[in-house]
Amino acid sequence: MTDPVAAHALQADVSFDGGDLDCGNGLLLLIRKHIDPLPRGGLLEIRSTEISVDEDLPAWCRLTGNEFVSWTKVKKQRSFLVCKGGLSERSAEPALARVVAATSAPVPRRADKVDPLPIPPLAVMGIGSWPRPRWMIEAMHAHVEGRLSEAAFQETADDAVRLAIAAQEKAGVDVVTDGEQRRDSYASFVASRLDNCQLIPLTDLLPLVDHPEEFEAELRALDIPAGDVRHPAVFGKLSRSRPLVAHEVDFSRSVTQRPVKVALPGPYLLTRTMWMECISDRAYGSREALAADIVAVLREELAELMDAGAALVQFDEPVLSEVVFSGAKSKRSFMCGALSESLGPDHELAFARDLLNAVLEGAPRGRTALHVCRGNWTPDESVALVGSYAPLVDMLRQVNVGAYLLEMCTPRAGEMEILKVLPQDARIGVGVVNQKDPRTEDLEEVGARIRQAIDLFGRERVLLHPDCGFATFADNPICCTSAAHDKLAAIAQAVAAFR
Repeated sequence: MTDPVAAHALQADVSFDGGDLDCGNGLLLLIRKHIDPLPRGGLLEIRSTEISVDEDLPAWCRLTGNEFVSWTKVKKQRSFLVCKGGLSERSAEPALARVVAATSAPVPRRADKVDPLPIPPLAVMGIGSWPRPRWMIEAMHAHVEGRLSEAAFQETADDAVRLAIAAQEKAGVDVVTDGEQRRDSYASFVASRLDNCQLIPLTDLLPLVDHPEEFEAELRALDIPAGDVRHPAVFGKLSRSRPLVAHEVDFSRSVTQRPVKVALPGPYLLTRTMWMECISDRAYGSREALAADIVAVLREELAELMDAGAALVQFDEPVLSEVVFSGAKSKRSFMCGALSESLGPDHELAFARDLLNAVLEGAPRGRTALHVCRGNWTPDESVALVGSYAPLVDMLRQVNVGAYLLEMCTPRAGEMEILKVLPQDARIGVGVVNQKDPRTEDLEEVGARIRQAIDLFGRERVLLHPDCGFATFADNPICCTSAAHDKLAAIAQAVAAFR
């Protein structure tokens, strides 16, 4: 730690007062809120009266690759000047003095609605994610860090989507997804599209969790540095001034003649993910208040997706498994990114049901789906959650959704017969290949699972897919592109015998 100076030699582009917060009580999140929007070389001033920041802030700068420039001290008041990146990256032109917030005006409904393509019985589809090319991942990191413009990022992503859809079509699917090529993960990407929410590195959250050592151990299961994984943080009232994923559907429909499915994180998942004490409670008095705004945002997005011609809108709620199955592990599962505590299975399942039904109310039921699995952050089956659908099925049948897309291939998911109590007018999507298994299942075993599903639910109701996505986290795909293609092809080839 350098000695304090009488005055900073350089003028800050953005300043904020952290008061007496320390790095373990929300200060790091406020720093992230103000520094992320700055260009590389931008200067941030942090004012503080907390003595521990003297040592913790320079350490944070070293950890995150930002330059600690100087600090001043007058009695208890301290002022720290931090450069995003390094001073050598500072432009001759000053950075913007402030970050202009996005308008909270909702996205207007489309004038011209697109009719969706129908999804046939026994349709083959992926769950959502597809392995990203290395150049796509590099573009994603550059965009988040401010080194790549929005236009350049979208152009790069368009190329990656073309490849992902072409691979699915070659495999013989009936319904395509864009492979979530624009997303850092299946859920946290929403933070980069919502107003008053942004992605922050998980390293910033370590001081906030109850047991940092256990949390770090969970992160190591990802085989990714915690600084490369980002998590949503809410800094104000949430609103939607641009689409979350409707632009993904627009582009996908322009490059395929097949029905397009799109996945969205469900309202319960987002609530559990975004509710973090000492930061989100500055904007919301309770997680229920936060959930109400999340529901409003998802309802707006769902309406636009219907207008955009999405054949199927899938809501991902893997955290439901965490609610009922994580007790045996005595710790939260990182697979869902839900860092906030739950209040017990009965309460949480009812809360999740009500949130989902609030989002789905009024939407065309046949074009909506719910996906549930038990964790897809590592191919190691031994660390994923285990349990049949028995504790979940009663709640699932109360959700007013048109299709259930469920993990079923792995023995961890229990028996398929349990699903017979789901509504008779809903489609049942059955996982018939395991994306975590490095081998490609042979046609006989895939066909046997298809036959069982047809016998249980009837041919007209059955949809077919892998247990989960192929690359839940962009930086840590479950399998490679060729394996993903081969597994979808195995389903397409096996189902031909039943058509």
